[in-house]
Amino acid sequence: MFGLIGKITAESGRRAELAAYLHDGSRDLPGCLSYVVALDSQDPDVIWVTEVWEDAEAHKASLRLPSVQKAITKGRPLIAGFETVATTDPLPGLR
Repeated sequence: MFGLIGKITAESGRRAELAAYLHDGSRDLPGCLSYVVALDSQDPDVIWVTEVWEDAEAHKASLRLPSVQKAITKGRPLIAGFETVATTDPLPGLR
């Protein structure tokens, strides 16, 4: 499996709108086992995205999907900063 943890900083006051685009763009992703969009409890502009994929290729392929491209197009102007915090190797079967 392949995992990513990302930190996205929205333009001030635009976090809810950006989170909605991320959430909407994460539906029906082949090979995606988990895609969690979470709001930072300390910083009103930060969103955390935690992803688990069958493999790195499934993640890469998802970036070409029309729904993901649409979310990227809508969300990009709302992003003040983006950082991949960690690439992970999720353990199967643990919850």
